[in-house]
Amino acid sequence: FFFPMDAGGGGPVEMAGEVFGHSYDTLYKLEPISKQVTVVGQFKGCSNIIDLAIDKDSKIIATTFGALYWIDKTTAACTQISTGSYPNSLSFVPAGPLDPVDEALVGYQGSTYIRISTTTGQVTTIGSIGGGYNSSGDIVSVKGGGTYLTVNGNGCGDCLIQVDPKTGSLVKNWGPTGFGSVFGIAFWAGSVYGFTDGGDLFEMTFNNGQLVVSAPIPIPGAPQNLSFWGAGSTTIAPPEPPPK
Repeated sequence: FFFPMDAGGGGPVEMAGEVFGHSYDTLYKLEPISKQVTVVGQFKGCSNIIDLAIDKDSKIIATTFGALYWIDKTTAACTQISTGSYPNSLSFVPAGPLDPVDEALVGYQGSTYIRISTTTGQVTTIGSIGGGYNSSGDIVSVKGGGTYLTVNGNGCGDCLIQVDPKTGSLVKNWGPTGFGSVFGIAFWAGSVYGFTDGGDLFEMTFNNGQLVVSAPIPIPGAPQNLSFWGAGSTTIAPPEPPPK
């Protein structure tokens, strides 16, 4: 596998950070410095993972439609936190907007923005997107880099929007991604990467207020019928490309 984490074309990014993607049953690690993707393994103790989120310490939490889990990033082993109804769009947001000290685990159920306790699994409603939009796949939030969500509705399918991590409301509609079923997004060095149910991987950049979407990125050695169900990146991913 190849993953172009260094969107700016410069040298290695010298900071801690990890990116993970997944199908319904397999966890993949995307290493941002070497740009290599490796298979961590099949999930153990859980199945049909619909999304994951990664905090600043690269700890992974994941959802199925019926439960919430911690995921061991080295073995893909699952430890159940709770049962309940959970979203297929999930991210940590940096400390500040929702909690002055701790990062918060958030997601969308349709258009409703929720917070999820990482200790009890309790779901609390915070707000909504507005504008006639519903979450279509995933949310990602980065310290200093914004909070992004894929949506449908109001003529979109799928569009990338920017949201307020405090309220969950629409800030800006960046426009169509050109892909459907973008079930996972991750952020690195100023770019948002999309992962689709059809196995496509693509890059979105921001140029003079416009969204620029790449053609599908080749994934040498990808398994047959690869289908991405989600993705996540650390909240301390670099917000800008490295200097050229």
